[in-house]
Amino acid sequence: MWLSIPLAMIGAALISVALERIAFAPLRQRNAPRISQLISSIGASILLVSVAQLVFGTQPQRFPLGSIPTDVIPGLPFRVTPIQVIILLVALGLVAALNLLITRTKTGQAMRAVAFNEKTASLLGIHVGRVFMLTFALAGALAGAAGVLYGLAYNSMTPFIGEQVALKGLTVIVLGGMGSIQGAVIGGFVVAGLEVFSIAQGGSNYRDAIVFALLFVILLVRPQGLVGQKAATRA
Repeated sequence: MWLSIPLAMIGAALISVALERIAFAPLRQRNAPRISQLISSIGASILLVSVAQLVFGTQPQRFPLGSIPTDVIPGLPFRVTPIQVIILLVALGLVAALNLLITRTKTGQAMRAVAFNEKTASLLGIHVGRVFMLTFALAGALAGAAGVLYGLAYNSMTPFIGEQVALKGLTVIVLGGMGSIQGAVIGGFVVAGLEVFSIAQGGSNYRDAIVFALLFVILLVRPQGLVGQKAATRA
């Protein structure tokens, strides 16, 4: 079962790089507006889901019986299973590794330079196309790991599992601050805590409404997020 995580990361990274070459690189070469890239990403998502339906079908797939420990850890004041602890540790480990890559390596410096200004980064000798390809590969690898961890949490996988968390992921990004890894972690815990609290108080029917109400409030009150900073633009 544990081979599924590295294999999913490799497979998703390869798919992501292919998408970058096919769907996004031509748009950058034509200096297309950002909205075009957003539309392209939505179309790519629909295409991948449709392909997954054709290959794997729409019925939920599960890990083999007994491969996931479901017994509750004894002696704790709350209910938690070993697989939940493992998922948390693996996720935090991946986030820590990503943060070290972005902040402590030359590759991370190049990625941050390209994100700040592509033309300036190119003039400084950075291979912009290679940086984009690496960024997409990293994003795909992390998405692959997230898919396996999400499947482990519920032991149910379909081509549509990403749709359940995609908009909540947007809320997490906006809440934490665009481009902030630490902010994304904080935003994730805040959104998860609100969901659990809403379920405990009023049932699961209200959890999505509370999360998206938080998104609207953040956009109105602090659009740069909890950790993000305001950007100064000069004419």
